[in-house]
Amino acid sequence: MGQKKCQVCEDAQSKYKCPTCLITYCSVACFRKHKEVPCQKTESLKEEKVYPSSTTNDYQPPYVDEPSEVLQESQLQSVASSNEIRDLVKYEKLQKLIHSIDCSADPESELDKAMEEESFSQFAEKILSTIVPDA
Repeated sequence: MGQKKCQVCEDAQSKYKCPTCLITYCSVACFRKHKEVPCQKTESLKEEKVYPSSTTNDYQPPYVDEPSEVLQESQLQSVASSNEIRDLVKYEKLQKLIHSIDCSADPESELDKAMEEESFSQFAEKILSTIVPDA
């Protein structure tokens, strides 16, 4: 499957899809711009979406093309309950790195740059070892 262009800015490669109408977008900024005009869910799209199960809140994660990329509830709970991960995200530098990845038009490139930073690399390794204990 080839890379898709963001249907909002029509410039960057998209990585996400609107959970309502499945329009592709590349960043939080484009998602917000898209949501300035309410979109609607169509009946034919409802059955195509893959979401992790969640019974504790109303959060609807973005649509994903590959169901295997969705973390299981138990994996998310493991990350959320890890004191080491919670301590790491207190650091402002790490928060800025995560924010820059999230807001980037090219998140994969930003992720590669962030992995060069020791604090982010430790954070990523800790998350990976938490969700995949044998990693």
